[in-house]
Amino acid sequence: MSVIAKKLRFFISLTAGHAFKRIADGGRGFFYKYPAVKTALRPVLPYIRYVLVKARLRSFTQQDYQKWCIEDEKITQASEQAMRADIARFTHRPLFSIVMATYESPEGYLLEAIASVQAQIYDNWELCIADDASSAPHVTRILRQAAAADSRIKVFMRPERGHISAASNSALALARGEWVVLMDHDDLIPRDTLYELAAEIMDHPEVQVIYTDEDKIDGKGRRYGPYFKPDFDPDLLLGQNVVNHLAAYRRDLIVAVGGFRKGFEGSQDHDLILRATVQCEPAAVRHIPRILYHWRQETEGRSFSEGAMARCVAAARVAITEHLQLRGYEVELQAATKNFHRIVFALPDPAPLVSVIIPRWTNSQQLHTCLYGLLRRTQYAALEVLVVRHGSTDLGASRALSTLLADPRVRMIDCLPSSTLAERINEAVEKTCGQVLLLLDQGVSVVDENWLREMVSQAVRPDVGAVGCRVVDATARLLHGGLVLGRSENDASFLAGAHYNDNGPSGLLKLMRSVSAVSTVCLALRQTVWQQIGGMKEQYLETIFQDIDLCLSIRKLGLRIVWTPFALMSCQERREISRRSHYKKDIKFRENYRYMCKKWGDDFVKDPYYNPNYSRQNGQCRLSAPFRRKRVQA
Repeated sequence: MSVIAKKLRFFISLTAGHAFKRIADGGRGFFYKYPAVKTALRPVLPYIRYVLVKARLRSFTQQDYQKWCIEDEKITQASEQAMRADIARFTHRPLFSIVMATYESPEGYLLEAIASVQAQIYDNWELCIADDASSAPHVTRILRQAAAADSRIKVFMRPERGHISAASNSALALARGEWVVLMDHDDLIPRDTLYELAAEIMDHPEVQVIYTDEDKIDGKGRRYGPYFKPDFDPDLLLGQNVVNHLAAYRRDLIVAVGGFRKGFEGSQDHDLILRATVQCEPAAVRHIPRILYHWRQETEGRSFSEGAMARCVAAARVAITEHLQLRGYEVELQAATKNFHRIVFALPDPAPLVSVIIPRWTNSQQLHTCLYGLLRRTQYAALEVLVVRHGSTDLGASRALSTLLADPRVRMIDCLPSSTLAERINEAVEKTCGQVLLLLDQGVSVVDENWLREMVSQAVRPDVGAVGCRVVDATARLLHGGLVLGRSENDASFLAGAHYNDNGPSGLLKLMRSVSAVSTVCLALRQTVWQQIGGMKEQYLETIFQDIDLCLSIRKLGLRIVWTPFALMSCQERREISRRSHYKKDIKFRENYRYMCKKWGDDFVKDPYYNPNYSRQNGQCRLSAPFRRKRVQA
């Protein structure tokens, strides 16, 4: 292929997705304006909709990211001077030992990796390199020349090959700094990486582990595939190595856990962070939401993880199993996606009784579908169902519905027609017998017969306060993927509208993870947790913030809110009405919004599980204006 053809193909790849997304965004408006066209295209509309929606929901294009990178990483003379002035004010300047293992490193990439370290604005570092008996003569030459030219570079030439764990331990043995920073031999770090790490240590002296966002870089220097990560999430860490690059550890911690373990090659970093987090509190793991690492991929020389993925995955699963056994969990590991993991937690014996509360009955057909799924299609025997009827009519219950309501596991709770959702739920909870409560909307139906087993296995974990599940609509589009809290009034579901089979950015839609809040459309929690928070707050005039208030109350206890994609439900109603649309015209909404802001402060407007590099206008993971760390100076 000619050079011109290659450049043309690259240009098309950058622009086509962006242009197509704009077309897709206008599709809905077009059909609204011309309903006759919609009628004529009705037979093929599902296929058109699939393509258009998929394009519309694409978070951002490669072109968008390239533009964003230019703005985000622009280090002007003024910003560099500000960093150096900040460094001069540091009360302590930690020494960073950058640990690097080399083996048959491509000459150009190795030179670039070393140069990216030497270009750091923060200069109190040492580069500790251990070569794993490379046969290529240029590797020895480059390392010896670098060490001779810069006293901060230390080199150890291993006499025989020991693979990545042994080589990394050899490099670690050279380290004398308070902090160890892990870096691969062909990757790059921006000039302000070590400054950002040092600044984080100054702001949070108790920190033990620091990790950052990352992206990938190909053999031609083109950056792509950013991973804008959440703050530390021990559940997501089980499904994937969310810490990965860039990771920095206190040297005392990394030595205390024994460094890298042989036999975990390809997942040695995942094994290390799992063992490290056992030794320190979750609060001691800090996240810097900036792209401070460029991971080399798609080059002529494939990395170990690219060439031996099955071996890496197997090693990771051994590390995860050992980690959970050490914490007292009995688990089974399965594949979540090709490279990531699903953890199936064992149920207590006997399985706890689950009290399912359906707090509203306004549609008999929906209630029938919901009850039928609970009683006939759910593979979990220990359950009772409490249906709240807030009125004097049976709403025309059919014979089939009446049969389900007569099931001995079902009880009717009558409430006043004027009662609020919170009042109905609180009254129903008082009459439950189960150790686990499950709030369920009447419009939700069962898709997967093992959904309740999955939710209960998560809800009974002592560090988990509440559990939400994956809820899709009739077209298999995501309705609830965990609630995203933000600076605007539009607190939305994470990636609402994504297709059932979509993985989401970095696989997040296929992995169990912590979230700030989950919807009461389907929410499980222990009875003891409910009692600790005192139930739902009945002073609310609207129901739109009930789920968020409930989850924030649970998080205040030090418990986490978990969303699992492995419990799948369907909901026929789309009740995801934009909160922003209410804000300008609903006085009650404004009152409740102000109440939530006053009660919860930053916890209500900041979401630790939604990266600040994403726009806060919705939960679609679209890029925001370039985010740069702001530090408060004395």
